[in-house]
Amino acid sequence: MPKKRSGGGLSPTQQAAKFLGVSVLAGAVLAGIALPAVGALGLAAKGSVEGFDALPANLKTPPLSQRTTILDAEGGTIATVYSRDRTVVDLKDISPYMQKAIVAIEDSRFYEHGAIDLKGVLRALNKNARSGEVSEGASTLTQQYVKNVFVEEAGDDPTKVAQATQQTIGRKIQELKLAIQVEEELGKKKILENYLNITFFGQQAYGVEAASQRYFSKHAKDLNVQEAALLAGIVQSPSRYDPVNDEAEATKRRNVVLNRMAQVGDISTAEAEKAKKAPLGLKVSKPKNGCITAVKNASFFCDYVREVFLSDKVFGKTRKDRAKVWNQGGLTIRTTLDPQAQASVQQSLKDHVNQSDSVAAASTLVEPGTGKVLAMGQTKPYGYGKNETEINYSVDHGMGGSNYGFPTGSTFKPFVAAAALEEGRPATQEYSSPYEMPYPEPVQTCSGKPWMNTAGEKVPNESESEVGPYRLKEAMALSVNTYFVQMVADIGLCPVMKMTDALHVVQGSGDKLPEVPAVSLGSKGVAPLTMASAYAAFASRGMYCTPIVIESITQKIGNKQKSLDVPKSTCSRAMSEKTADTVNTLLQGVVDSGTGKAAGLTDRANAGKTGTTDERKNAWFVGYTPNLSGAVWVGSASQQVQMKNITIGGQYHELVFGGAVPGPIWKDAMTGALAGKDSPSFNLVNIPDEDKDKDKNKDKDKDKDRDKEKPDDGNNGDDGFIGGLTDGGTGDGGPGGFPGGNLIQGPGNGPGGRR
Repeated sequence: MPKKRSGGGLSPTQQAAKFLGVSVLAGAVLAGIALPAVGALGLAAKGSVEGFDALPANLKTPPLSQRTTILDAEGGTIATVYSRDRTVVDLKDISPYMQKAIVAIEDSRFYEHGAIDLKGVLRALNKNARSGEVSEGASTLTQQYVKNVFVEEAGDDPTKVAQATQQTIGRKIQELKLAIQVEEELGKKKILENYLNITFFGQQAYGVEAASQRYFSKHAKDLNVQEAALLAGIVQSPSRYDPVNDEAEATKRRNVVLNRMAQVGDISTAEAEKAKKAPLGLKVSKPKNGCITAVKNASFFCDYVREVFLSDKVFGKTRKDRAKVWNQGGLTIRTTLDPQAQASVQQSLKDHVNQSDSVAAASTLVEPGTGKVLAMGQTKPYGYGKNETEINYSVDHGMGGSNYGFPTGSTFKPFVAAAALEEGRPATQEYSSPYEMPYPEPVQTCSGKPWMNTAGEKVPNESESEVGPYRLKEAMALSVNTYFVQMVADIGLCPVMKMTDALHVVQGSGDKLPEVPAVSLGSKGVAPLTMASAYAAFASRGMYCTPIVIESITQKIGNKQKSLDVPKSTCSRAMSEKTADTVNTLLQGVVDSGTGKAAGLTDRANAGKTGTTDERKNAWFVGYTPNLSGAVWVGSASQQVQMKNITIGGQYHELVFGGAVPGPIWKDAMTGALAGKDSPSFNLVNIPDEDKDKDKNKDKDKDKDRDKEKPDDGNNGDDGFIGGLTDGGTGDGGPGGFPGGNLIQGPGNGPGGRR
């Protein structure tokens, strides 16, 4: 055996064979071995020493793509995602049997030759010449490793993959030169380690650790001799020798490997015979890839994490750059998902709305003051079958949500109240609030051009008995439409727009809200996450924090780990503490004795607002405690179902409204999420009650749950379509509805829901 330098470099004899083996054999003879049909094409220039030396000698080894693990806030696994299922391991963590098996069957003289096996080339040349066909190749393990690097670098680009695997003389010679470089720089053991981590073993498994888990549900270090032989045999043709689909063919190939291991002295003949008699012993673990496999019903949360990664510039300048990092994988992503909160949300949704119902429900919980998204769930699970969907109802379209979000109805009114309070209106502000009235005009806008009610649109209250004057406290509790229309006319639209901008309230499409009076009644579609985050600002006394889902990320590249920067929540003051405290006081009245009474929590301070939209196509409850904010939406994603005379979750409803279905979902979800947690209080303000002796010419039964007795038939723009109605239609907007899409996007053009 010729002497070798430490680390597996070339011996003098091998160095001498370098030019002969490459310039002559590789340039001509090897071409004849691999490609006999083109062996006589005249490639002397390519095979010359000068041409060989001119080739680049640096192999740019890309980081091996690996699986990514997404964890919840407590470190539990939510899902595993990957472009290529691979876990890189050290050679010491690979069974010695596996190391011997792959060398025996792929390159038995691996430790004796350099990058080029001259003896193997001559042997293959002789055998192929006698047979008249290519019956034996001459690639060393090092050359195979180099080719795998090219394939890995190509990723999923079919053009690059074709280039990496093309059988051309130029490619062969380039691989040979790079193989020499690899041998000189890495040495035998590192080459073997890299090869076992990069090569494809079929069944979506890249690298020996993933293959060992796939076929035997064990670590690569624990493989026995027959298991190692099976895996080594697969490499030559993963489809042909697939043990899952062709056990007989895989067994034959395994036994070939065992025989070869005995021939080269890795195991005895007796050991080989014993191993050949053993069954394959498969214990297959099916590939588990993607958010569809997420546990804790967190598939949509998982998908939102992916969307955040692909959209945030902290992970790369362009989406292509970020996608490259994501596909490379090797990430361990710790998220904000709270297992207790997630379980509570999903259980509550399941208890109140069935997967097979004609409507769906979605709920998101956010932590005030931090922006952490603690839970996200919906009743139509992630999938592609009946009563399943890929659409995440909780988020904006740009993050995988519906095209426009869902009209919010009266859950928008607290934003109007906050804007008025910031403008200096008192919490006792009073307006005449008739049962029905035309939209007031002119209404000032940010542009300076006032909005005019040129079509004479009107807006009604819920019932004829609701006649003012009202003050803010009672108007909020009863959700009086005409009160808030008059408030907008008083302060103008610009303060409302500034408030919603400060609270980052945008349409589900990502567009800004339109500057029209009807927006104050919740006519436009908004995502539940947006609403939960906005209401969280009330809970945190006026501080709005952008939602975040990623706590930390570590990335494994090869065997090294590094931490990545992650997006941070940005908190800013959206309103004064006094304004937030006043809104909290107002909305506590909603759950104490107003339209949200059925949703109120009994064991801690809480506040919230109901909302129901045109033709009962959407129902909402958005509420919060000082330490948790949550939004619940119920409706049809296509906006085609009117929730009248309908059965939801096995319970019949003559009319659905915000306090009846979304309210109880919110209550149960919050109760479970907050179990065992602190119970802080709001900083309430004193808002004097109205003069109870004052004649208002209306029936006010203080002990009656007004929302239950008189559910909403208010009007609302129906613009939450997933499918794409982008222009206003001619749907009935109800009393006071805007005509034909001039102001409201979608087929229904009413001014917004009331409860």
